[in-house]
Amino acid sequence: MPRHVTFTHQPVLAEHCIALLGKGVEQAGKNGRALIIDATLGLGGHSELILKTYPQVHLIGIDRDKQALASSMSRLQNYSQRFKAVHATYDAIGAVASAYSDDKYPLAAILMDLGVSSMQLDDTARGFSYAQDSELDMRMDQSKGKSARELLAELSGEQISKILREYGEERFATRIARAIVEKRQETPIETSKQLVEIVRDSIPAPARRSGGNPAKRTFQALRIAVNQELSILSAAVPTALDALAPGGVLVVESYQSLEDRIVKQAFRQVVTSQMPGGIPVYKPAAFALLTSGAEKAEAAEIEKNPRSASVRLRAIQKLRMQTEKIGEQNA
Repeated sequence: MPRHVTFTHQPVLAEHCIALLGKGVEQAGKNGRALIIDATLGLGGHSELILKTYPQVHLIGIDRDKQALASSMSRLQNYSQRFKAVHATYDAIGAVASAYSDDKYPLAAILMDLGVSSMQLDDTARGFSYAQDSELDMRMDQSKGKSARELLAELSGEQISKILREYGEERFATRIARAIVEKRQETPIETSKQLVEIVRDSIPAPARRSGGNPAKRTFQALRIAVNQELSILSAAVPTALDALAPGGVLVVESYQSLEDRIVKQAFRQVVTSQMPGGIPVYKPAAFALLTSGAEKAEAAEIEKNPRSASVRLRAIQKLRMQTEKIGEQNA
């Protein structure tokens, strides 16, 4: 059973997200009746606003974190007739859409608020934060998979270096990986404090004086590796686009460049008009962008909610039904 801990959560770009999702309800819904999927439910902040704003909408919230599900279900208990929580990773969104959308409640909108949640960062027992000393776990679903502690114990120096370089864009990846391997021969690396000290000691002093905590990129990289975040996102975005009803909207909030790049490329592929080679038949694009590039939070929101500083929001709307799945088009 997940332990109950009280956390606070301030949704990022909340009003803008709700308005964009509303375009899907308006275009794909049936007189206000529609299904919305919050693919990254977390503590339910966005979902609560959706349910308040659109009184005829049914909402499915997906999250792999059982603690987050328990907290959001408690928060949204007054909406139990219109809300259901599903324990899954959000690349299962196709199966969820098939199970819960129908002609009466077409899938009108999907929200993905990516990355680590406020709850996970603030819970010192989870090991996500380099600012708090705790056991190095980092699993969003603590019922399965290997923890960051286990990865650091088992992977070779080359494998650790690759993770830090590709997922954390860490320029001192090789030095940090080498130090990790040397240190674990003396004692197991089991806490965030140990890892922070290794990273700090591996980075040249001039590089430590700017850019915030020098362990930030290492912790990001390990978290992504532990939770397979980029592979899940790569699978989830085209699946979500396929699942939307015509007129439906997908809104994605990313918080680092690797995530945003995947979303940007997936959107670009489906908004381009297609003319198959050798066949003089024009095929219009099936989607249209609702945002110009990646939108960011304004200064006033960043001041109230510092975690919004790195957000990149992109939104897209489905114009017509696909004749083939997006993944098949790109194969």
